[in-house]
Amino acid sequence: MREATTLEKPVSPWPVRCLNRSAALAERAGLGPKPLTAAKLIARARDRYGLDDFGPGDFFEPLSRLLESAQRDARLNLVGKFALYADTLQCLRNRLFLQRDRKHHPEIDKEEVRAPVFILGLPRTGTTILHTLLAADPQHQAPLTWQVMEPSPLGNSQEGERIRRTNRSLQGLRWLAPDFPRLHAIGARLPQECVSLTSLSFLSDQFDTMYNIPSYRTWYLQQSMAPAYECHRRFLQHLQFGRQPRRWVLKAPAHMFALRDLLSIYPDATFVQTHRAPLDAITSVSSLVTMLRRIFSDSADPSLIGREALSYWADATERFMGERDRLSGERVLDLSYDAIKRDPMDAVRRVYDHFNWSLSEETDAVMRRVLAAQPADQTSFHRYQPSQFGLRGSEVERLFGNYCARFGVPAQENAQSPGPSIEEETIDFSLGKSDTRNGSSVIPLGDERRAAVG
Repeated sequence: MREATTLEKPVSPWPVRCLNRSAALAERAGLGPKPLTAAKLIARARDRYGLDDFGPGDFFEPLSRLLESAQRDARLNLVGKFALYADTLQCLRNRLFLQRDRKHHPEIDKEEVRAPVFILGLPRTGTTILHTLLAADPQHQAPLTWQVMEPSPLGNSQEGERIRRTNRSLQGLRWLAPDFPRLHAIGARLPQECVSLTSLSFLSDQFDTMYNIPSYRTWYLQQSMAPAYECHRRFLQHLQFGRQPRRWVLKAPAHMFALRDLLSIYPDATFVQTHRAPLDAITSVSSLVTMLRRIFSDSADPSLIGREALSYWADATERFMGERDRLSGERVLDLSYDAIKRDPMDAVRRVYDHFNWSLSEETDAVMRRVLAAQPADQTSFHRYQPSQFGLRGSEVERLFGNYCARFGVPAQENAQSPGPSIEEETIDFSLGKSDTRNGSSVIPLGDERRAAVG
């Protein structure tokens, strides 16, 4: 059995920690880099890539607020500063390249994204495994990590090299935080959360997850997310162009916060909402965010992260419940985390039955092989306690009372159990292994017969 993943273990290897400390000392001596500004970053992107059209949509203010908040609040270490620079520059790069591709192929604008299905709910509620299984259906498509990181050139051109570059980037994350892939599956060919598609607008929950940027967060939560979802749609059009149209299967818990804006762009969207005891879900995601932020900052505060997560997801849940009432019952299916974890294929069948989709025997077999042979580094025990994040059951019950009553969800599981919560992030199956192809996409299959739940 592998050693449990806990907050007490160092996130990064000692050479990285030493490098960060040396850089901090240099900065105190006045030798640190100058603050990164939106204007400088935009100019750098134009010079590096030889392009100057970033496409429609005003992104200067969101980018400026992001960088200013990171400079003021995030207390980034050397790795964090490099990551912020690389991430924001890549977003600008992709904006330039996507716009260049549209100029060469204006017919991309005519691509229709019809009736996408969005998997959402509180984080750490089984959305990842459900998304992975639904994406294995040849009638479906999902944004894959390599496509999100390098959407240009169009289609499968230079696919092998783009996948290799993505794998190198992910290998860097594995080296910086060896335990992180045990908590959340990563891989170039794996389906990716589509919140990444909104990052090109710089109105995205993705940045707030990685960095402690409260002033950006406060501003961001007051904005219309319609520009972010328009960016999301344009990204899907680009990925769909030149391919046989298939149903988009998309996933991100953060969609709960902006359902009205999502529906303004995708009026025919349908939804699967997953449910779990809020205290367990919030504690689990707080642990995940703490470990992620500790890669980029030496000052990540678990209690602050827990309080922020509790407030954010309580607000998001209330907002979603109010907006969800505008939808007909046929457009939303509810699934519990326990049901997904206990029998993922039964959960899949419930999705197909609810939306009147056809699940063939061949697709059923493909999904079972995907379940049976996930990469080994997706398996671990994830240990945490609510008290590590300043979370109390009474406060969760107060903030999530309406949600729990409506969906029959307990505020917390195993309330009487002492000691740390141990979240088993795996499901075991006695099934064979196979290489599974979804059109041009490959769901990578590993040697251990397990599938991550998250």
